[in-house]
Amino acid sequence: MYPDLKGKSVVITGASSGLGRAMAVRFGREGAKVAVNYYQNEEDGKKVAQEVQQAGGEAIWLQGDVSKEQDVKALIAKTAEAFGSIDIMINNAGIENEVPSEKLSLDDWNKVIDTNLTGMFLGCREAISYMLDHGIKGNVINMSSVHEVIPWPHFVHYAASKGGVNMLTQTLALEYAPKGIRVNSIGPGAIDTPINAEKFSDPKAKADVESLIPMGYIGKPEEIAAAAAWLASSESSYVTGITLFADGGMTKYPGFQAGRG
Repeated sequence: MYPDLKGKSVVITGASSGLGRAMAVRFGREGAKVAVNYYQNEEDGKKVAQEVQQAGGEAIWLQGDVSKEQDVKALIAKTAEAFGSIDIMINNAGIENEVPSEKLSLDDWNKVIDTNLTGMFLGCREAISYMLDHGIKGNVINMSSVHEVIPWPHFVHYAASKGGVNMLTQTLALEYAPKGIRVNSIGPGAIDTPINAEKFSDPKAKADVESLIPMGYIGKPEEIAAAAAWLASSESSYVTGITLFADGGMTKYPGFQAGRG
């Protein structure tokens, strides 16, 4: 637990399920005030907000499409109005779909880039602008992926978006460090979330993924939430511009484990 997070205002995009939900609940346990952003299903957003409150935090739920500039502006404005401040921005919303690259439509490419990269940029821009205007030494956390460094055939749009998030994060960290605003990313590996539920329900498919993880197991959303809480806290006060890989070692060339190669 991180006492300095108590009472802090946190915006989390894509927080109605999966990693976003886990982070929202974790910040609730820390006593934070959480704006739960959801894309379409208000009931899911409301349910997560209630979980945050049950965990010990305050919460509101706000609809918004992160790829739309006006929606992101409204998300920041409504959070500031409700909580009086924005201390932490977590750009988590993201999408993916599997398509062989030679068959990938421009529409599918644009949907993923618009959400995963443009949406991150808009969230960063609006949160940092608010922090600068109000003299807040805030904290921005972007949700990247191991696929910012690991190529992923059939997911070229997703991998490209996460590679972009890496440089977006580093550039903003360098630009705003003198203002006391830290910008970092988290790069999850294989995590047991609803988006992966179908794949991991197949024992062979799950075993195939586990073979790529040196630690040998699929990660839990709560393990990513723990990384987010640390990055948001003063315990990481000298950390900016990094991608914190929470991946069980997936980025460490598991094929070479046990001296192979």
